[in-house]
Amino acid sequence: MSEISQSISQIISDAGVMTAWEAVAVLLAIVYLVLAMRTNIWCWAAAFISTAIYTVLFWKVSLLMESLLNIYYMAMALYGYWMWMQQPDNGVAHHIDDKGSPIISWPVSTHFMLVSITLLVSLVVGYLMANYTQASFPYLDSATTCFAVMTTYLVAKKVLENWFYWIVINTVSIYLYFSKGLMLTTALFVVYVFMAIAGYFMWRKMWVRDLQSDAQPAQQHG
Repeated sequence: MSEISQSISQIISDAGVMTAWEAVAVLLAIVYLVLAMRTNIWCWAAAFISTAIYTVLFWKVSLLMESLLNIYYMAMALYGYWMWMQQPDNGVAHHIDDKGSPIISWPVSTHFMLVSITLLVSLVVGYLMANYTQASFPYLDSATTCFAVMTTYLVAKKVLENWFYWIVINTVSIYLYFSKGLMLTTALFVVYVFMAIAGYFMWRKMWVRDLQSDAQPAQQHG
């Protein structure tokens, strides 16, 4: 009985530690998204630390692709910081402490190509995960991971439409994390869905403002 009691105590202790780390990761993830919505470059620092924690947490609950995804997120946090520090070619300042790259928009044809390629890759990865690993929800896990990889790149490039992808990815992820008992992360992604909607409108407002400011000098020269 004493061994059983010790085992139960250890499980409870481990769960408590895991929940505490999950809480830190969730808090930093919210900080990341709030700063990203405001195009504040320090969002990438919050993203780096949050994803480092999630890399370990997801590995512990056998969401292997989600764990690998967060390693990618860590690298993209560094890349995103570097990208957002770059000055636009026309020398006009944009939204990151009065400097940095502008928000851009890609045509529907480009997004259609991205979705098609990413969907194909996710099916291949899902098949491999289903047949050669012990991963939970292999196809769903692979789909959210592959699309998140692609969409994170769009964030780093400041593509306006990235927020549409996040709305879908986050909605699907709610089911994935709830099924694994990650309640704080499930709640985070519910919030993420609404924040992604708000993020789109905030970025679109800045994008329109950029277009108008860029058009004014052309009109003056005309």
